[in-house]
Amino acid sequence: MHVEGTILRGPEFTPVEGRVVVADGEIVAVEETDTDEDAVICPAFVNAHTHIGDSIAKEAGGGLPLDELVAPPDGLKHRLLRAADREETVAAMARSLRYMESTGTGTFLEFREGGREGVAALRDALAGTGGAEPVGERDVDAVILGREEESVLEVADGFGASGARDADFDAERNATRNAGKLFGIHAGERDDLDINPALDLDPDFLVHMVHAGELHLERLADRDTPVVVCPRSNLVTNVGVPPIRELADRTTVALGTDNVMLNSPSMFREMEFAAKLADVSAREVLRMATVNGAEIAGLNRGVIEEGADGKLLVLDGDSDNLAGAEDLVRAVVRRAGANDVERVVL
Repeated sequence: MHVEGTILRGPEFTPVEGRVVVADGEIVAVEETDTDEDAVICPAFVNAHTHIGDSIAKEAGGGLPLDELVAPPDGLKHRLLRAADREETVAAMARSLRYMESTGTGTFLEFREGGREGVAALRDALAGTGGAEPVGERDVDAVILGREEESVLEVADGFGASGARDADFDAERNATRNAGKLFGIHAGERDDLDINPALDLDPDFLVHMVHAGELHLERLADRDTPVVVCPRSNLVTNVGVPPIRELADRTTVALGTDNVMLNSPSMFREMEFAAKLADVSAREVLRMATVNGAEIAGLNRGVIEEGADGKLLVLDGDSDNLAGAEDLVRAVVRRAGANDVERVVL
């Protein structure tokens, strides 16, 4: 299989005309050659932080403060999840997965509530079973970080901790390390009080870091601890916005869309918001939406080069929205959207 057009090649997303050849899920060639195709070929997105279980309750709880919305165990989200029918939850997640695929996401890192059963429900949604039959099997890849019980590591790809103020996660951290799996934790979302305790756990990555101060930034740099930022979510919950420039100067930063209850899982929207909010270049933002998230997950994708996974997003460069763009990377980050998607190769 091959696609032709203007390729955003390599980690710098250098625009070159040519074709990308994919065989058995791997990019086997990137050939620079003249082409008449208007397509713009990008790596498929890696959404580095999601909670898609609350797809059952989009836009619920408008105006509620963060703790009342999502804090375990009795925030609105958790009450709604407990009350929801399993098939309803699976079907709602499957529809979010289909939307994510249609908007160019090839991989997502999910903090999945509900312990082992929560992981099983998401796997049903991915497989098109258990209530997801009308949507069908999905091609998007999930990196599932289970929650709420250490035994979830038997069925999940890692553990996603709610935050150091909620519990002592030493046992879960040790278990993930022993299993060679990922450990991520929310930190610095409502204030800075849980940042140092989270860093003390030596996590594989942190999520949010809205309230990171200079000492926290120094610790991040010293430990080279990656951070996933979710600026749209932080704005909705009125906790502030992350210092993206300062974080990116010190460590790997990736983008996530966070709770489906609060925001659509669209990386187009997250990129545009981040690019217009922070003092970061379009290339930096596109890296945050692709290869940086893949790096956190230990995956060989998010960049178009030989040997990388063949996960591609093909945009219509002659759409009414993108035609005439003089800086393609900037156009992809700041103006492209679902209507510009021509094809997603997963």
